[in-house]
Amino acid sequence: MSAAGQSQDQYKAIAAMSRAACEVTSDRFLGGRLVLVQPRKGHRAGHDAMLLAAATAARPQDRVVEFGAGVGAAGLALAARVPGVALRLVEIDPALAELAQRNAAQNGIDATVCVADVTARATTLAAAGLAADTADVVLMNPPYNDGVRHQPSPDASRRLAHEADAKTLERWVHAARRTLRPGGALTLIWRAEALPALLAALQRGFGSVVILPVHPRPEASAIRVLIRAVKGGRAALSICPGITLNDAANRPDPTIDAVLRGEGTLRLAEM
Repeated sequence: MSAAGQSQDQYKAIAAMSRAACEVTSDRFLGGRLVLVQPRKGHRAGHDAMLLAAATAARPQDRVVEFGAGVGAAGLALAARVPGVALRLVEIDPALAELAQRNAAQNGIDATVCVADVTARATTLAAAGLAADTADVVLMNPPYNDGVRHQPSPDASRRLAHEADAKTLERWVHAARRTLRPGGALTLIWRAEALPALLAALQRGFGSVVILPVHPRPEASAIRVLIRAVKGGRAALSICPGITLNDAANRPDPTIDAVLRGEGTLRLAEM
């Protein structure tokens, strides 16, 4: 498909997401302390967003940016844990961005929401308040399904949120590197099977990479990886002991269940 065709499809998907966002639900996260309004259909916040927030290290006054924020789940969960961060939520879909602003307000969290494509030119992002070398922390859950290898979702919002081409990850990582100050940290969640592509993308400007595997059950292979990487970092790559979402009987792991309720953090957040 031509670039023009891809752009047209993308904006059709955005329009469909905007229409879908009119039908919403109100859902509780962090043990009920965070209430999010989100579309009834399409891409919805869940465990990945809460794990990402729980894995992100931040301090009060840090300038924190969430790329692809959707309704703001991960960024707002982080801000609920670390009051005082200067939070900016970046989302390509105007309707989801509006919900993110609404969610910030109803949860009493000060956040700036901007409508922008994180893969846009540096000048475009700077005009949206994302100047180079300004963020202390970037967190993100990039689109991760290869449209060639995976059956596309019939839902437009899920396609835009999850589908990626060969350059998507590289562009998102590049945008994070450009936005972060030297020594700033990127935290993201990604498919475990695609870890080599992620490590290759991080070689350009990032170091001190730490990997936290996420397993669905004790005997199962990891399905996700949480990654922390430092702009300009020089420490060797390290792999933490993995976390397990459920026990062998498919009951929630008590430690991770507490993290999802906002009663703890993951190891990456302590670095």
